[in-house]
Amino acid sequence: MNLRLRGAICGIVAAGSGIAAAELLAAVIRPGAGPLVVVGGSVIDATPTPVKEFAVRELGTADKPVLLGAIGVVLILLAAGTGIAATRWRAAIAVGAGVLGAVGAAAALTRPAGTVADAVPAVFGAALAGLALWWLPLERHVTATGVPETGVDRRLVLRLSLLAAGAGAAQVTGLAVSGQRENAAGRSRGAIRLPAAADPAAPLPSGIAADFTTPNAGFYRVDTALTVPRIDPSVWRLRIHGMVDREIELTFAELLKRPLIERDITLNCVSNEVGGPYIGTARWLGVPLGALLTEAGIRAGADQIVARSAEGMTIGTPVATALDGRDTMLAVGMNGEPLPLDHGFPVRMLTPGLYGYAGACKWVTELELTTFDQFDAYWVERGWGAQGIVKTASRIDRPKPFARLTAGPVTVAGVAWAQRRGIATVEVSVDGGPWRTAELLPTASIDTWTQWRLSWPATSGPHSLAVRATDRTGAVQTGARATPFPDGATGRHTISVTVA
Repeated sequence: MNLRLRGAICGIVAAGSGIAAAELLAAVIRPGAGPLVVVGGSVIDATPTPVKEFAVRELGTADKPVLLGAIGVVLILLAAGTGIAATRWRAAIAVGAGVLGAVGAAAALTRPAGTVADAVPAVFGAALAGLALWWLPLERHVTATGVPETGVDRRLVLRLSLLAAGAGAAQVTGLAVSGQRENAAGRSRGAIRLPAAADPAAPLPSGIAADFTTPNAGFYRVDTALTVPRIDPSVWRLRIHGMVDREIELTFAELLKRPLIERDITLNCVSNEVGGPYIGTARWLGVPLGALLTEAGIRAGADQIVARSAEGMTIGTPVATALDGRDTMLAVGMNGEPLPLDHGFPVRMLTPGLYGYAGACKWVTELELTTFDQFDAYWVERGWGAQGIVKTASRIDRPKPFARLTAGPVTVAGVAWAQRRGIATVEVSVDGGPWRTAELLPTASIDTWTQWRLSWPATSGPHSLAVRATDRTGAVQTGARATPFPDGATGRHTISVTVA
């Protein structure tokens, strides 16, 4: 076997055994401390906003697997390079293991919720990888005559097999531990019986379309968590502190004993492009946040609520949005069941009228009252707007872009939204012609989207369809195109179709 190839294989197998052992250790002590997760999180934090937006737009929820795959490729290259260098310079093993451990430990310690203990898996895995590479016979066996042996090196094959088997066993065990943890979280969630709302939502009006409410399984998910936090509700705590007269700490059971409200609310992501999918409507159950803050006593000057999640995310929300009469809440239920794990179980914050990055912290464990001058939350620190007010927008859902239609009456339909303001009118233009007023279907409130439809007498040939909405303040949706950064996309959704 070529000496360079031999070194590369040894380096990759040794590194794989170390990473597998590190991930197993993390699965036992804290899943969020796995080296791949902490390094991936650091990469996300350091990624420029345009690259983040590209990933969300082009990859959707596949962005995280792609990131982890890219990290895996880098690890393979580092491991292979270390193995090749070690065939001529044994000290390269210490250098490679040191780099691997230092990067993992630094990533763990600089995570928002990182602790010293989180660095242990990375250091342990790097040390084990170094020892494994040192143990492998990097050089070919030399006979008594001084000639390197040819053919299969049985020592190398045996030791590589032992390391690969150990790595495989560690991986399987780690997956089993993670599966048990996930199953435990699922059982905890399944055992919860949410109390009835003291202030239930009104029944949806007759005539509303069947797909008005988005099913939990189809609700969009955009966040930076590479692994979904698995939180035991029996140990969950919410701390309210900062610029308050009295600090408050609540258990999940205590939160459920408070009067709950139930509301239909549309939530959308600031990363949503014009006509994009990152929006949905659900029936939420939760505790009004304003009552909790009033109980804590808000000190003069406090204008920002900093919500912190179990995995360290910070989201800044104006204090006024919890006190101005809107249904800002700590949500515990979604569409008649406890929050799904992906959507913030056991508790998330929800603020009607704000994009998710400014008012919808998932897996929330802490609320700090402070000021916008004193603290920049995660996304604001990266250049996004501090207020996050949802803009008036609309979308064509039917027909689909590039659809081939038959001449005659065609139903053009979609949704429009302007949370906290409501939709007054929706209009459709064909081929840049005059705007025609669409029919608005019944809706739940000004905090939800409004469905609309229009019968279009389609004629043969290619056509473009555009939509615009006007909110109840009289503001017409702008036609000026803007990207989501820094405070939400603008422009009018336009599609092309062909009529036979």
